[in-house]
Amino acid sequence: MVYCGKPSRGCQMCRTRRIKCDETRPTCNQCSKSRRQCPGYVDDFDLMFRNETKATERRAQRANKKALAQKAEKQGSSSSNTSGSFDATSSSAKTPGSSVVASPVFSVEEQASCHFISHFILMPRGGRVGHMDFLLPLLKQEGPDSHIQHAFNACALTFLNNRRGVGGRTWDRALNEYSMALSRTNAALQNRETQQSDASLAAVLLLGMFENISAKQISAFNWGSHVDGAVQLVKARGKKQIKTDLGKQLFISVRTLMSVYCLSTSKPPYMAPDWWLDDTVFSETAAAIQGLMIKTSEVRAQISHLIDTLTKTPENIELMLEIIRKAKAIDQEIVAWQQNQGSSEDWHYRTIAWEDSVTNGDYANADVFPGRVDVYNDVWIASISNTAPTLRLYLHTAIVRCAAWVCSPVDYRTTPEYATASAVCRDAITDIIASVPYFLGWHLKRKEANTTPKFGNFACGDEDGVKGLAGYLVTWPLTCVISQDYATDAQRAWALGRLRKIGSDFGVKYALAVSQLQMRVPSMLIRRDALMNTYPAGIPYGFEQIEAARLAPPRAGHTLNPQQQWEAMQKMRSEQGKAELIGKMTENAADDETQRAAQRWLHNTAIL
Repeated sequence: MVYCGKPSRGCQMCRTRRIKCDETRPTCNQCSKSRRQCPGYVDDFDLMFRNETKATERRAQRANKKALAQKAEKQGSSSSNTSGSFDATSSSAKTPGSSVVASPVFSVEEQASCHFISHFILMPRGGRVGHMDFLLPLLKQEGPDSHIQHAFNACALTFLNNRRGVGGRTWDRALNEYSMALSRTNAALQNRETQQSDASLAAVLLLGMFENISAKQISAFNWGSHVDGAVQLVKARGKKQIKTDLGKQLFISVRTLMSVYCLSTSKPPYMAPDWWLDDTVFSETAAAIQGLMIKTSEVRAQISHLIDTLTKTPENIELMLEIIRKAKAIDQEIVAWQQNQGSSEDWHYRTIAWEDSVTNGDYANADVFPGRVDVYNDVWIASISNTAPTLRLYLHTAIVRCAAWVCSPVDYRTTPEYATASAVCRDAITDIIASVPYFLGWHLKRKEANTTPKFGNFACGDEDGVKGLAGYLVTWPLTCVISQDYATDAQRAWALGRLRKIGSDFGVKYALAVSQLQMRVPSMLIRRDALMNTYPAGIPYGFEQIEAARLAPPRAGHTLNPQQQWEAMQKMRSEQGKAELIGKMTENAADDETQRAAQRWLHNTAIL
């Protein structure tokens, strides 16, 4: 492959005619005026890199143009028929000796691959980790019919279809590639020689990414099973995997996904923080916040378990207060991390604008929410920086939940924990909202922001355009914002509008899916805790007395004894409360799948 320099972004017809293209999409005005069929635009990757063999063939074809034309006249056929590598790009008739040069035709798979690479494969630089940069050597190593190639094709075709709407046939091909990837990956995992290979782990990660890119309903979140599978593979591979660059990159990718997944589902981390962090430090700053992610998921899982299992006794109240102190200590570590981050010029964000208002109060369609607009040195630093306020939202939600359990039946909103959480979470929401315009490329359209940095060093493509990866990375913080009790109606409407934009314009469909479930935390979590614990915590007698009361005969004229009547009434109230809570969560949902997701949340724990 040969680098051809910075390409023209004009359509293929204007490039062939060597005239300036106005780049109007889908058909340029130059082609319309000359009544030519506009062939469209090719991805910059295709223009910047070319196959040298075809280039040599084209030069030879040009050098022998006259001879080929004379031969074509004698044989009654066009020279273009003798060259199977090229098709005509003009609807006008070509005459012998014409200077029109045929252009290469790219298949949908080739377009999808280049489009995906230019949006999601971020190359590492200056001590910063990349994103999925391990794919390029692995795809070359494994070949065109491997499980990782089919998984990559499924993601690429789906993303192209989401972004450009190329048609249902492309989606069918993506599903076919996904099915083949699943089948071949399962076969590889059952083979002792390939089950722990880098390619198998990368294929599992791609399958999980396919679920996120293609998710149209909230029930489609099967990515958790792929995260579980990836973690099990990492555990089986052991620490020997981090001795190679590819192995370390894959390890860090799995660690990040595992942290987000455990936080989102209130599950404990699969291994201790030290196991995940030892000998894998690519950046002290990034490693520190990832360690705090694992600690936060650990304490959040402990809180969920204790609330679901403990009865309210003096000993258990003290245990819950100890968990609150532990969560507050982690929060202080996050604050210290933010202060250290601010002292580093490389990691420090810059405020480039301040918006005073939204036109006509249309928050759902506004590019910027009133307030400051921050930019970062690249999208990876921006994503890591956003982790801190997101973690603080999780921690203070959990602290208020504990405080509600301790002070029940007194209103938890009277506690000092709630007052502190209100102030902290409002500031965290403001920080996240200020970063979102950068992720969505707002600064690229502003003249006063011409000196702002781009998103990073992607494997190919235009660095001046918006990237699917940026929308993918900011979806998680935005999801946390819309679920917060502390977010205002205007902030929630704006965040929902940004999620819809990511789902429709950036090609990441799971952003649309998460916007369907109307979560509110911590209030719904606290309500759930009360509903899941049917019996009040302070029962004045023990288990034996309760069982004896249940077995007692009913009174005359009644079918149930007093204990059974009380339990039946408690159950009825609990079911009514659950139905009310599910109704609030699925108020604006357009499908039954969202209601089933809400029921799973109520039975298990928060998914956001």
